[in-house]
Amino acid sequence: MPKMKTRRAAKKRFKVSASGKISHKNSFSRHNMEHKTRKRKRAFRKDQQLSENDHKEVKRMLGMR
Repeated sequence: MPKMKTRRAAKKRFKVSASGKISHKNSFSRHNMEHKTRKRKRAFRKDQQLSENDHKEVKRMLGMR
């Protein structure tokens, strides 16, 4: 069986921690920022943890199985 290839788009968007948790950038943080509160904009700087429901799919896309 050949090696599993990583999906390049997924590699650019997700990061896996040593403990196996997957983080990603926040959505809604690209434009129209003048309509969002300071507190909300600050929160966008931090990475978010991926929900448990999506772990299986993202790990498969990253070639982790």
